[in-house]
Amino acid sequence: MDCLFCKIAAGQIPSNKVYEDDQFLVFHDIQPAAPTHVLIIPKKHIATMNDVAAEDLAMIGEMHKVAQNAAKKLGISESGYRLINNCGPDSGQAVYHIHYHLLGGAKLGALTGISESHA
Repeated sequence: MDCLFCKIAAGQIPSNKVYEDDQFLVFHDIQPAAPTHVLIIPKKHIATMNDVAAEDLAMIGEMHKVAQNAAKKLGISESGYRLINNCGPDSGQAVYHIHYHLLGGAKLGALTGISESHA
């Protein structure tokens, strides 16, 4: 498989890990968009949120718990954080392996949901 995040999860590509267990990996984004910016990935390859199957729903719930724990470990749970999943090309998804961006560490700007072409 030629998936970047599968290679990171397998240890073939190094990452700055925050947390790892048998199902998930949390690591620092190499192009941070906030003072704290980590990626939360399942080790199971699922390309997009649209590809999550019924048997994956419990894992997605656990992924949210991993996000909560990562925010606590990184010291941003009380001040606030943003949890983002991009799904598909119009969202800006760059790696087709489901993942969450966990951002915080500063007051983040408002998200309007309006693209520049529709503003």
